[in-house]
Amino acid sequence: MSEFDPAPDGNDAFQRWQGDTDTFDRVYDVVLGVTTPTTYRAIADRADCSANAAKKHLDRLTEMGVVRKDEQSRPARYERDDGYLEWQEASRIARELSVEEIMPCFATD
Repeated sequence: MSEFDPAPDGNDAFQRWQGDTDTFDRVYDVVLGVTTPTTYRAIADRADCSANAAKKHLDRLTEMGVVRKDEQSRPARYERDDGYLEWQEASRIARELSVEEIMPCFATD
């Protein structure tokens, strides 16, 4: 985006979600953008869903290893697990590149 582009409209994601994204996918999309511990209510607001639905999906994402949950705080706070994103990237590389293309990246002099 150049300095002359219009500011993104926050309603764009909302409109996109209305048509083809279920609650789980909205919570997933939001939490991937969360880099600091965030309450499930704040995530629910961004994902346009109820707090109960967000908490249910966040707990499921925690079990899947996508999200970390800080249970010491009240209410519990959630943030993405960067290890999950690293695993996703490694998986993508393994799918798209051959062993011969990957090995030079690990070569030592």
